[in-house]
Amino acid sequence: MDFLDRRVKIPLSNRTIPVKYALVHTAYWVLITGFFLYEKRYLIYKAGLPFFAACVSIRIVLLIGIAYLNLHYLLPRYLLTGRYLRYFSLVFLSILGYLFVQTLYDYFLYGFIIAPTLNRNWYETLSYNFFSTLWYLGLMVPLKLSIDWYEQQRMLQKIAVEKLQAEVNFLRSQVNPHFLFNILNNLYALTLKKSDLAPDMVLKLSEMMEYMLYDSDDARVPLEKEIGYLKNYIELEKIRCGDHSDIALQINGNPNGQEIAPLLLLPLVENAFKHGVGKQAEKSWLHGTLTLKATAMEMTVENNKPTAQPKQQKGGIGLTNLRKRLELLYPGRYTLQTEDRLDTYKAALYISFAD
Repeated sequence: MDFLDRRVKIPLSNRTIPVKYALVHTAYWVLITGFFLYEKRYLIYKAGLPFFAACVSIRIVLLIGIAYLNLHYLLPRYLLTGRYLRYFSLVFLSILGYLFVQTLYDYFLYGFIIAPTLNRNWYETLSYNFFSTLWYLGLMVPLKLSIDWYEQQRMLQKIAVEKLQAEVNFLRSQVNPHFLFNILNNLYALTLKKSDLAPDMVLKLSEMMEYMLYDSDDARVPLEKEIGYLKNYIELEKIRCGDHSDIALQINGNPNGQEIAPLLLLPLVENAFKHGVGKQAEKSWLHGTLTLKATAMEMTVENNKPTAQPKQQKGGIGLTNLRKRLELLYPGRYTLQTEDRLDTYKAALYISFAD
């Protein structure tokens, strides 16, 4: 927990407040005290240091009392609940109480202690104390409301981040079972045929499972690992499709230590195999190009489509989930475009890694 977010106990109370809240209010009252010290400094020469200290202390104590009565009782109980008449009436009464005590002391101080040098009357004393009190209370109210607004915004931001992470985790959890379902079906088909390719497929699947179990839960993974995961997937699909398919992935550039959210590249290729290459018995092709730049990457996947396509296809969550994840993880920094032609399908993804 950040130091400023730690809570401290209020003296003579069971309530606690954040350290930053205490620091802001302490700074405010230090400034007010400094103002009174400067304004009343002449009393040191006219009435002596004890009366000077008493004058400043009484004013500060009374102002603190009336200010926090307003902030912690009157404001939340009446003003924020729409009971405006009662709120302003009680504020006015609290100010009158302050004026009564402060004016008595001022009249005593100015009327008896330094009467020969300063002649104050009741009207001047009341007027000064009334308007100065309104001024300090007026400063405290927006100060509190500003702090409350700031805390509310921080809380909303925290909730938004937690919601975003929950959605990303949910979408990612949909991707993994969907992928495993396809691969296990492929492996099952090879084992039925007693193919020599099955052991190699198991090895590649093991490497992919290691990535999925130990790396894909991270918010970011090295782009090089994500590419390795994609290569393994394509190799597994090549084994399944056999020699009748033209499947190729061209990689231009170097990862350059970049990181990416895990499992973002797979849906482009997986979608092409599921609805394109995997639906054709022969003469199928898939061409992918991954271009890596210093602060961005671009990937295109194009495949041919079967001549006869079913009206409804089961599944189809891959690209839909990908678009949602991109919007959560790279808002304003990505483009995902698709071209669904009569006999071909093309998907293009661009991601900028620069914030």
